[in-house]
Amino acid sequence: MPDEEDLDARDLVDPLAEVRDRFELPADLYLDGNSLGPVSDAAQASLESAFEEWRTLGVRAWTEADPPWFEYGTRLGAKLAPFVGAGPEECVVTGGTTVNIHSLIGAFLDATDGNTVLVDELDFPTDHYAIRAQLRARGHDPEKGLVSVESRDGRTIHHEDLIAQMEDHRPDVVFLPSVLYRSGQRLDVERLTRAAHDVGAVIGFDLAHSVGLIPHELGAHGVDFAVWCSYKYLNAGPGAIAGLYLNDDHFDLSPGLPGWWGNDDATQFELNPHYEPAPDASRFEISTVPVFSAAPLFGSLDVLDEAGIHAVHDQSQVLTARLIQGVDDELAEYGYAVGTPRAPGERGGHVAIEHDAAAAISAALRDQGVIVDYRPPNVVRVCPAPLYTSVDDVEAAIDALREVVATGRYTQYRDADDTVT
Repeated sequence: MPDEEDLDARDLVDPLAEVRDRFELPADLYLDGNSLGPVSDAAQASLESAFEEWRTLGVRAWTEADPPWFEYGTRLGAKLAPFVGAGPEECVVTGGTTVNIHSLIGAFLDATDGNTVLVDELDFPTDHYAIRAQLRARGHDPEKGLVSVESRDGRTIHHEDLIAQMEDHRPDVVFLPSVLYRSGQRLDVERLTRAAHDVGAVIGFDLAHSVGLIPHELGAHGVDFAVWCSYKYLNAGPGAIAGLYLNDDHFDLSPGLPGWWGNDDATQFELNPHYEPAPDASRFEISTVPVFSAAPLFGSLDVLDEAGIHAVHDQSQVLTARLIQGVDDELAEYGYAVGTPRAPGERGGHVAIEHDAAAAISAALRDQGVIVDYRPPNVVRVCPAPLYTSVDDVEAAIDALREVVATGRYTQYRDADDTVT
């Protein structure tokens, strides 16, 4: 990770300039890749290739396509594994993020005979919906079984508070985001994993806002499981297939939602009435792989591999540092403030810019081709995703944020609703 004093020098180098030409952006200034990444030439080519295989091979594509459609889940899992610090058999792409949370949380509750899951109150809500449902399905009261650690300021979670609650409640499972979706705070995965194991808990992470941006070392840190989506920093398209990691210590774990696609390959087509799980993370596949929702990931991962995950992360730090500096030095007089931790190791890839008129500002910016998003009650989320965003783009974003308030143009959008995208 670069030191802050090295950031200006890296601005001049711009190591990802050539990669940017591989993306087609849907607006003049696209700063919402933390919600939906744009299309790359490689992702489009992968999708078109799968479509052509459907056209020319039909059902034979399941075994004769390149790669065979039957192998998408494990092939893509192995391709993703280096980006999260895992072995090739510890990762698989399958389903959606929420479905994978249901299956993994249910499996670990069963394996531990558990009734308590520790989370934090700033998680994305769907994580809690799934956990509550899994507790309820096992006859546990989710009001007692879901231990939610409170934030002191409504923006961030203190690691000390998380660890203290682990020690007090001694939960069976801990499930946390790697990066908070609203403020962009980055949690210390290694420290929290160690703390969870110290109290006898298993721990998993939702990597939705970090996979493809932050290099992870899940295996080295001993993380038990993780889930993620592929449509944000992985740029695999809307509705893209999700993924999961399962530490090889848990390859005997019974999935909470077993399905035929997760059966052992050796007996899958014997169509036996009893489920025989695959010997690795692929046992958590459930249903037939959605080919057209998975194919673009082959291409998008090629682009990420070409760029290098460490270079992507370093450049993200450059861009977010400049954005934070711009808010502090140039935009504070217009009512803006930074709601994201400033320390490089404590922030993800987007900056939560707070303003009392955030909803109206977001709507006004979108109308002029500056695509940001809004999170209630007062956050404009700005994401300078490094694969396709330059330092010049960040400067333009700072100018646009200033102009929309200085001219009063945002007041025309006072009636903008609080739609979240």
